[in-house]
Amino acid sequence: MNIQAIIIIVLFIAAVFYVARLLYKSVFTKKGCGGNCKCGVDFSDIKAVKQAK
Repeated sequence: MNIQAIIIIVLFIAAVFYVARLLYKSVFTKKGCGGNCKCGVDFSDIKAVKQAK
């Protein structure tokens, strides 16, 4: 095999791995949407405190 074919094969394998990783993360996320919206934040340990006015 020449060097060009080896480079193409390595790039193709890297692209397949990248797409598989994206699909895995989108299907098997543990919390929220994965964005920066804080929808997956766990507030169960925080106690609600009402302040007197």
